[in-house]
Amino acid sequence: MSLKATLQQRISSTQALLQQVQQLCPGVEGHQKLCGKLRAELRFLRRVECGELQVKESHLHSTNLTHLTAIVDSAQSLDHVVALLHVFTYQDASGRRRTLLVDVVANGGHTWVKAVGRKAEALHNIWQGRGQFGDKSIIRQAEEFLQASRQQPVHYQHPHVVFAFYNGVSSPMVDRLRDMGVLVRGDIVAVSSVKVEEEELAEGDWEEEEEEERDGEEHAYEEAAAPHTQVDRGTVVAHLEFPLQVEVEECQRVNLDITALITYVSSLSHGRCHLTFREPVLTEQAAQERHEKILPQLDAFMEGKQLFACRAAVHDFQVILDTLGGPGEKERAHMLLSRLHLVDDQPSERTKRLTPSAKINRRSMMIFGTGDSLRAVTMTANSRFVRAAANQGVHYSVFIHQPRALTEGKEWRATPL
Repeated sequence: MSLKATLQQRISSTQALLQQVQQLCPGVEGHQKLCGKLRAELRFLRRVECGELQVKESHLHSTNLTHLTAIVDSAQSLDHVVALLHVFTYQDASGRRRTLLVDVVANGGHTWVKAVGRKAEALHNIWQGRGQFGDKSIIRQAEEFLQASRQQPVHYQHPHVVFAFYNGVSSPMVDRLRDMGVLVRGDIVAVSSVKVEEEELAEGDWEEEEEEERDGEEHAYEEAAAPHTQVDRGTVVAHLEFPLQVEVEECQRVNLDITALITYVSSLSHGRCHLTFREPVLTEQAAQERHEKILPQLDAFMEGKQLFACRAAVHDFQVILDTLGGPGEKERAHMLLSRLHLVDDQPSERTKRLTPSAKINRRSMMIFGTGDSLRAVTMTANSRFVRAAANQGVHYSVFIHQPRALTEGKEWRATPL
């Protein structure tokens, strides 16, 4: 195929992929970042087309399009995608702060996907120490993914790591990845033994030793495993497709904060929402309730689980209830509190390290920190605290719902719809 024909093919493919992405997961974190990468790719190809840039045909085949296509395909194949091209922060074995780019975060955060576009031959050669200087093997990348995932639990479970290969992967590499606990998708191809000259092998060993010194780590080089082998792309021994069945054990503990307690007993949540209040915020909440009832959502999440509340939450809830609550709301509060396990305030160690601010007050730290110590999911409408804590690197397990205020005492001056 000529350079011009290859170029036109790449432009058409990039345009089609961009249209595909624009309809995929709109509103999901990283959606615009992925669109931006595709637009940058398109600009590059357009510059080549109009003669601004002179490139060889091989350069067109080594653009980012293969990897971007793999990301889109992975996102389309998975359920409940919550982020694309998300950067996680973690600490390596020496305590240094590192960042890791995850192509697709799916299943509500329980699945991390790395989409791999490189050919099976190149991946296998790098793994065996026959790559170019600076190439990082898939096995090394898998170690980083696993290390980071162990520091980013979702509802107290480590995310599953999936490597999706879109140009094949050798069977020995798959065996190694599975032994590590990484799930694999894509064509698994066979390998055959090859004879390696002693000089070449010695040179490869020297390069590996030098790289170990550069890294400053004693790293076990599976890549140097003998005998050396080469990929036989013509022999596909297995094909593993999406969708991916990931077993997620639901957390059976729920920690209710003040906003959840108030929402659960609110008159608005119990049918008294066909009113216009003098207070605009209450009128807005009433409209939200008419559009989407909150109580069935809370009941469904709480069903069959152990319910907890800490003393700080219950104390402040009781003060608010005594001040603003109506008879029905107080009665429902009594019934709700009788269902809960009341526990002492016991904030987790990572909560104690948070820096207080306008959005991170001591009361919220007690409540969310106690839920963290209990390994419970905190049910809350306080999304401001959750975001502020996340900005400081503390990600809580939460079920966020819309707020409802205590309104029974204000119904007498509200206007029925």
